Amino acid sequence: MSLTPSNMLPLGTSAPDFTLTDTKDDKQKSLSDLKGTTGTLVMFICNHCPFVILVNEQLVALANDYKLKGITSIAISSNDAENYPQDGPELMKQHAKENNYPFSYLYDDNQDVAKAYDAACTPDFFLFDGDLSLVYAGQLDDSRPGNGKPVTGKDLRAAINALINNESVNSEQKPSMGCNIKWK
Repeated sequence: MSLTPSNMLPLGTSAPDFTLTDTKDDKQKSLSDLKGTTGTLVMFICNHCPFVILVNEQLVALANDYKLKGITSIAISSNDAENYPQDGPELMKQHAKENNYPFSYLYDDNQDVAKAYDAACTPDFFLFDGDLSLVYAGQLDDSRPGNGKPVTGKDLRAAINALINNESVNSEQKPSMGCNIKWK
């Protein structure tokens, strides 16, 4: 595990388009197929990272809390499954089922999508408005494995709430921290 901060894609960046396989149903899905009416949360996660494992329950709760408010959550794993087989598509499907993921769990086999988003770690969060313009790139909250802080999702939830309420999202955003993406 290598502690890595997110790269903080500039606010206002347009969401890079993609079409990837959803490991939950083995169907191709694009950003335009999945995007929300109010906003879209793109999360880079994986199965084995302790930082993601710590927040999995909150990711599910967050997605469920906001889906009826026009926010779609999308999870993407870009890890090299050849060297990290626990992050391969079949185990992603199993992981999504075991954790009751209410969102698509897409596999970025060639890692092009992670590169387009300048994703660096798992978890890495990108919140886009209804026009797919980036309004938040940062941490879920201050919790980290072993630091004893509760997993609340407060930072990301504040950004989503501001977006839903047509308020300005706080531009002071802390980078996410996690395991580095396992590049090929």
